Amino acid sequence: MRLHLSDAMFGAKEVVLVSAGDFAVHAFRYGSGVAALRLTSPRAELIVLPFKGQQIWRAAFDGVDVTMGSMFAEPVDTRVYLETYGAFLLHCGLTAMGGPGPEDTHPLHGELPNAPFQEAWIELREGALVLGGAYRHAVAFTVNYRATFEITLRADESAIGVTAEVENLRGAPMELMYLAHANFRPVDGGELIYGARVSPETVRVRRSIPAHITPPPGYAEFLEALAEDPERHHVLRPDLAFDPEVVFEIDMRADAGGWCHGMQKHPDGSADFISYDQANLPRATRWICRTADQQGLGILFPSTAGVEGYTAEKAKGRIIEIDPHGSWSIAMKMGRLDAAGTRILSAGIDQLN
Repeated sequence: MRLHLSDAMFGAKEVVLVSAGDFAVHAFRYGSGVAALRLTSPRAELIVLPFKGQQIWRAAFDGVDVTMGSMFAEPVDTRVYLETYGAFLLHCGLTAMGGPGPEDTHPLHGELPNAPFQEAWIELREGALVLGGAYRHAVAFTVNYRATFEITLRADESAIGVTAEVENLRGAPMELMYLAHANFRPVDGGELIYGARVSPETVRVRRSIPAHITPPPGYAEFLEALAEDPERHHVLRPDLAFDPEVVFEIDMRADAGGWCHGMQKHPDGSADFISYDQANLPRATRWICRTADQQGLGILFPSTAGVEGYTAEKAKGRIIEIDPHGSWSIAMKMGRLDAAGTRILSAGIDQLN
């Protein structure tokens, strides 16, 4: 079954669109005018913005809200990246990504985070609830692509699957940059466990300061200390000043199936996690921000490139190309683990290190 969505289905009052067994989908509209869906299963609840970048605005698993803390109580009807911020998952790219450098003209993290999706749908598929959406982006003589995203909930899982496929509709190669900006909530005493051999060469601190950041005194010295000993950030102590933010680029190691894994282990033994197929996502970024207004933890941002903007990443040879009329696809999974699941994944990660 596929239910195609239209803007007319979303009003100020929350209404049921789908109710089937363990799953339900409710539609409503924020006061800002942004359309939203509430997706529920026995172990998950998501608020997704189907026509606004297919952002996952809020995510909760087993009754625990894992979404970053921000100053935005609801999404804002704008395409400017920093004027509506605080989602659990943002898709970044695709013609460019990262903070624009002096020679760049692209917006922060590209056109995709708040892109107006032209299509959205709900499917019940083989015991799963799937929300899909598609965005067509065309600029004459430059680019023409269709990006399709899906979010999958299963009744017995406290996690979601996220997939994307990009089709190059032009008869010329398409350059592509992508990053999955998955923003968990950091917890005091949280331990970061991930599949990488940790050293200053493999867990690299970003030293450049993006234009939207104004660092306080002592920030440069903090970055220097982390660069010399990256293990200093593995336990999120309250005295570590991730203010305004700290970014790492990490050389991840995949398991036998080609997947990379990272998690934030909570003091009670449970964990938040993200896993992804490394085949088309060769890079990983970590972002930590703990300020009075933002509390965010990007355990891992699976990506095709770093976050220094198009020109810098192009110079490093990190821009992916899709063949004329070709395609590119990715798969990820993210959510929460109980203590037993945490032990199992942690043991698997230990074998990679």
